[in-house]
Amino acid sequence: MILGSGGAGLFAALHARRARPDLGITIAVKGLIGKTGCTRMVQGGYNVAIAEGDSVERHFMDTIVGGAWLPRQDLAWKLVTGAKERVVELENEIGCFFDRNPDGTMHQKAFAGQSFDRTVHKGDLTGIEIINRLMEQVLAADIGRLEDHRAIALIKTAQGDALAGVLMIDMRSGDFVFVEAKAVLLATGGGPTMYRYHTPSGDKSCDGLAMALRAGIELRDMEMVQFHPTGLLAGPETRMTGTVLEEGLRGAGGRLLGGDGKRFMAGYSPAAERATRDIVSRAIYQEMREGNTTPGGGVYIDMSHLGADRVRAEFKGMVERCADCGFDLAGGRVEVVPTAHYLMGGVCFEADGSTGLPGLFAAGEDTGGVHGANRLGGNGVANSTVYGGLAGVAMASWAANEGGFRDADGVAIDEAVGRARRPFSRPAGDINHLRQRLYDLMWEDVGIIRDRNRLRRAIAALDELGGALAGTGLGGQAPAFNLTWQDWLDLDSLITVGKAIAATALARAESRGAHFREDFPETGDHAQARYSVTRMRGKNLDIAMEAVDFSIVKPGESLIEDDAGAPPASRSGTEGRPES
Repeated sequence: MILGSGGAGLFAALHARRARPDLGITIAVKGLIGKTGCTRMVQGGYNVAIAEGDSVERHFMDTIVGGAWLPRQDLAWKLVTGAKERVVELENEIGCFFDRNPDGTMHQKAFAGQSFDRTVHKGDLTGIEIINRLMEQVLAADIGRLEDHRAIALIKTAQGDALAGVLMIDMRSGDFVFVEAKAVLLATGGGPTMYRYHTPSGDKSCDGLAMALRAGIELRDMEMVQFHPTGLLAGPETRMTGTVLEEGLRGAGGRLLGGDGKRFMAGYSPAAERATRDIVSRAIYQEMREGNTTPGGGVYIDMSHLGADRVRAEFKGMVERCADCGFDLAGGRVEVVPTAHYLMGGVCFEADGSTGLPGLFAAGEDTGGVHGANRLGGNGVANSTVYGGLAGVAMASWAANEGGFRDADGVAIDEAVGRARRPFSRPAGDINHLRQRLYDLMWEDVGIIRDRNRLRRAIAALDELGGALAGTGLGGQAPAFNLTWQDWLDLDSLITVGKAIAATALARAESRGAHFREDFPETGDHAQARYSVTRMRGKNLDIAMEAVDFSIVKPGESLIEDDAGAPPASRSGTEGRPES
C-alpha cells in the first residue's frame, strides 16, 4: 500500500513491481493519481553530479554544509550517489527528456548554495515531465489505484508492535474503509500550508506527519521549515500568490530589489542573490520589516537586464504564469515574497525506507534527516525518486518474506472514525476564519524569524485554535463529496503538525539553517550539532536533542581536497566513506 502519488510514491510502486511481480500493489491518493502532490509542481530541476569537474563528494559537501552540518550523513551520501543512477533511469527507462547541451550532454543550470552547476531540468517544467513519464509507466503496470481516498490513521495491531493497515475515507461516498496491508509506504508529501504564503498544492496538509505523530512515531528536525525566497505576490484574491518563481532565476543572474528599486542582498551575504534559501528569505523578510517594500508588501525580482528574449526562452513557464497575473517577468519587475515551501523534518527512517514501526516505510518529504537544517534547491525531487525506489524494493522484500497480514486494533479504528466524524455532531461554523487565523499566527510567530515569546504565544494559540476547530461542525451536511469536511480534516492535520513545529523550534535555543531565533542569533559549534527528535506521548509532545553522527566527514574537514578545511594529507581520499 503506497500513500501518495508524487515522485516517491510512483517510483516505489514501479520498483516494487519490478522486484516482486507477484505481489499486489495499490496506490492511494486524496485526489487523482499523478495530478496531485508537489513533485508535479517542481520547476527547477534535479541535482546530480555528472558533469566533468563535478563529483559526488562535491555534491555531498554542498548538501552537508548547506544543511548546517545537521544532515544524517549516510542518508545524504545515499542521496548524492543514488541520484546518478536514478537520472539515468529517468531518461533511459522512464522516458524523460531533459534539456541538452549542443554536444549532447545534459544541460545543468546554477542553483543557489551549490559550488557547481548540477541541476538537470526540462526548461522550468521539470516536475511535469517526470510525473507524466512516471504515470505512463504506472498505467502500463498492474498497479491498483484508490483515488479520492484520504488516509486518516495508521492502525497498529492490538499489541502496538507492528502496522496492520490504514484507515481511509472514500471521499466520493463519505464511507470509512480499512485497508489491510503487509507493508505501507508513507509518501504523502509534507506541505507546510499552515503559513500565510505557501507553495504546495491545496491537497497538501501534512496528513502523513499528523498520522505519524498520532501513532507515536518519532519525527526528526521538525523545526526546520524552508521558505523559498521568491513566491509570486499577486494579491490575496488569488491562489497564485505564494507559488514559486524558481531558483534558476537567481542562478541565471536575477536581481532582488527593495521597494526603493535598489539591490540589497550584498549587504546580507557575499553570495548575494545566490546565497542559500534561508539567508535570502531572512534578508527579504528583514527588508519587509523595515518597510522597504513593493506596493504589495514584498520585494521585486528583476530579470530585464538579461534580455527579454533570453528570459522567455529559458523560463517559458514562469513568464507565462507571471503574465497571467499581470506581471512581465521577461522585461519588467515582479513582486515576490518568501513562501513556505518544504519541510526538512519528517519521520525518522533508514536508507531502505524502513521506520521504527515494523511494516511502515517512508520516503520523500514525509521523512527527515536527509537535508538537515536546509535543503538545496534540486535536492528535493532527487530525494523523492532515490528513496522512493529504494523503499519500493525493501517493501516488496518485506511483504514477501517477513510481513504477513496482521490483526488490526479494532478500538483504534473506532477511535479514529469517531475523531473524523466529530464535526457532523457539531453546529456549523466558519472554517475559513479558522484557517486564516492559522495562517496569521504561523506566519507571524513560527515563521522566518522566531523568538521565545512568539513561539510560546503560538503554542498557546494553536491549542486554542485546536479547541475551536473541535467545536466547529458541519451541521446537517452529508459526508459524500463534502469538501468542507475535507477542509476540517486538513486543518486538524495542519494544527497538529504546526504544534510540533512550534514546540521543537522553542526547544532549539540557537539559530541553524532555516531555523532563526532572534533571541539566539548565533549558530552553535558545528562539532556539537544536535538534531531534534519529536514524539507525541498521549496528548503531549516529547522533544529530545541527539548528537549528530559525523560518520563520513567532521566539521572542519572536507571530502574536496582543494577546499579549505580539507582532510589531513595522511587521510585516504575514501577512508570512512560508504560504498556508493
